[in-house]
Amino acid sequence: MDYAKPLPAYLAQRYLGWKATTYEENKVWYRRLADEGQRPRAMVISCCDSRVQITSIFGADQGEFFIHRNIANLVAPHEPGAGHHGTSAAVEYAVTELNVAHLIVLGHSNCGGIHSCCEMCSGNAPELEETSSFIGRWMDILRPGFEKVKALGIKDEAERMHQLEKQAVLVSLENLMTFPFVRKAVEEEKMTLHGLWTDIGEGDLECYDPARDTFVHV
Repeated sequence: MDYAKPLPAYLAQRYLGWKATTYEENKVWYRRLADEGQRPRAMVISCCDSRVQITSIFGADQGEFFIHRNIANLVAPHEPGAGHHGTSAAVEYAVTELNVAHLIVLGHSNCGGIHSCCEMCSGNAPELEETSSFIGRWMDILRPGFEKVKALGIKDEAERMHQLEKQAVLVSLENLMTFPFVRKAVEEEKMTLHGLWTDIGEGDLECYDPARDTFVHV
């Protein structure tokens, strides 16, 4: 494995600083987490985008959230069989093994994955239509959401993108309910589902309200 290189110096220095301060000051807590295992109260499915800092938004401590990241915070429908299902495996573990009380899908503004989906579905990104495109095939999950937003006839591009970003959250929530163990946990009131969207630039957080079928400010 001569292609694997040592850790960049700036990361090594940051680690050493963390070990000497934050870890040293909370050593008992970290060792308790290691010995007793994790017992997170919630699972959060969010985008890989480095600007989305889930623990910062909620002021969460280590061990509080079971976090899974992927492109555009999408969840594919329940489809057992061949293939690698990283997101599905994370959901299964969180629900059936960790028994989380809340499952949160968190979308965000200025999402590159959502922009790619829009370009692909509009016919402006033929390279994403290729079967070899991992991004394209993943964003196929959101095609139904794209068609819903398209039907609204929104002229403003920024608003159109925001609506598609929120559709990614709603499509994921719908797909989560196709998993038998998720539906069972929800119907037995052992777990609740939540859809959130955050505006990175403004620091706003919106939550989907099913009664009004819209996202409202928290």
